[in-house]
Amino acid sequence: MSQNNPDKDDQTSSNKKTISLPLSRVRLIMKSSPDVSSINQDALFLTTKATELFVQHLALSSFNNGSGKETNSLSYSDLANTAEENETFHFLTDILPKKILARDYLKSLEQMQEEDADF
Repeated sequence: MSQNNPDKDDQTSSNKKTISLPLSRVRLIMKSSPDVSSINQDALFLTTKATELFVQHLALSSFNNGSGKETNSLSYSDLANTAEENETFHFLTDILPKKILARDYLKSLEQMQEEDADF
């Protein structure tokens, strides 16, 4: 049994090198759910790795479809456009809404109130 521990420690340290997100933060987020009582190390690692891959896919899709190629940067508007236009990321539209100016919002609000008054 003591022979397995060094191998397991080597495997754990090599797994930690393949991820960028801090495991402690992911564990904290997972424990914030009332349905979760304990978290297995393998589940924590896989959730962290899946999150990293998802964020990477979102960033690459936003970069390729947005204005980032020209300026070699990624902006919030690129992320918001990808969330709105790509069906895969459509569930993020509430989290990444398109930014609008306050005056544009007030105009649309006035129009909505005028339409409601007509009825």
